[in-house]
Amino acid sequence: MSLFWRIFGLNALVLGAATALLLWAPVTVSVPVVLTEAVVLVGGLGVMLVANAALLRVGLAPLERLTRLMATVDLLRPGQRLPVRGHGGVAELIRTFNAMLDRLEAERAASSTRALSAQEAERRRIAQELHDEVGQSMTAVLLGLKRAADRAPESLRDELRQAQEITRESLDEVRQLARRLRPGVLDDLGLVSALTSLAGDFATHTGLEVRRRFATDLPELDRQTELVLYRVAQEGLTNAARHADATRIELTLRREPTAVVLSITDNGRGIGVAREGAGIRGMRERALLAGATLDIGRGTGTGTGPRSRIGTRVSLSVPTTGENA
Repeated sequence: MSLFWRIFGLNALVLGAATALLLWAPVTVSVPVVLTEAVVLVGGLGVMLVANAALLRVGLAPLERLTRLMATVDLLRPGQRLPVRGHGGVAELIRTFNAMLDRLEAERAASSTRALSAQEAERRRIAQELHDEVGQSMTAVLLGLKRAADRAPESLRDELRQAQEITRESLDEVRQLARRLRPGVLDDLGLVSALTSLAGDFATHTGLEVRRRFATDLPELDRQTELVLYRVAQEGLTNAARHADATRIELTLRREPTAVVLSITDNGRGIGVAREGAGIRGMRERALLAGATLDIGRGTGTGTGPRSRIGTRVSLSVPTTGENA
C-alpha cells in the first residue's frame, strides 16, 4: 500500500468512526448549543485528533528514521543502512535510499583510490627528485666546502666549517623529508621494519617516548594494504604530537583471526568532542582503500578532572582473506 493510501485509510477510519457515533449514538445538537452538548462535541473532536495523530505517527515513523539517517550519513563510515520492513511506498523509498548509499560508497571508494594513488605517485616523484637531484647537489656543495676549508687560511677555516655543518644538517633534513614522502624501507624490508624506522625517527625528532609491540606472525599483505597501515600510523603519530599534548605513545600491530589491527594509543588529553580534521578524514579515506575499519576513541587512561590524562586510541582493523590469514 502506498503512502497516499495509507494516510487516506487512516483518516477515513477516524472519520468513519466519528460518523458512526453521530448516526447511532444518542447525541443531538440543539440550537442554540447546550453546554453539555458542546462538551461532548469538543471531547469527541479531541479524541479524533489524538487518534489521527497516533495513527499518522505510526505510519510516518519510517520516514522519520530515514530523515535522521540522511542528516547524519557519512560516506567515510560505510555500512549505515535502514532495515526494510514490509511493502509499499515507504519500504520502497528506504530500499532505494539504501541502494543509493551502496552506489555512492562504491563511487567514493573508487575516486579515493584514484586520488590517493595519484598522491602517492607524486610523493614518489618528489622524493626521488629530492634524493637524486637536491641531495646530490648538496653533497657536492658539502665536499666543495670541505676542500675549501682544508686549503683556506686559518681566519676563514672556522666559517667554512660552520657552513659545512649547516649544509650537512640541511642535507639530513632533505633526506628525512624524502623518507617521509616515500618510505623506501617499506618497499625494501617490509611493514614491520618500516614501522620500526618510523617510530624511531619520530621519537628522535619529537622527544616523545614511543613504545612498539609488533606481532611476529603477521600474514602476508599486499603493498597497498601495507602502505595504508604505514600512512595511518604516520598520521596517528603526527596527530598525537601536534594535538594530544602527550608524553608517551604506544604503537602496536597484532594479528587477529580475521584481521590485522594497528593501534596508536597516547596518554594525552583525549579527543573529546572535537570536530574531525583533515588528518582524521585522510585516515578514513585510506581505510576505504583496504576495506578496513577505523575506530577513534578514548585511550586507556582514567580521570574526570580538567587535567586528567585519558588519552586517545586510533585503531585500524584490516580484514585478511583466507589465503593470507
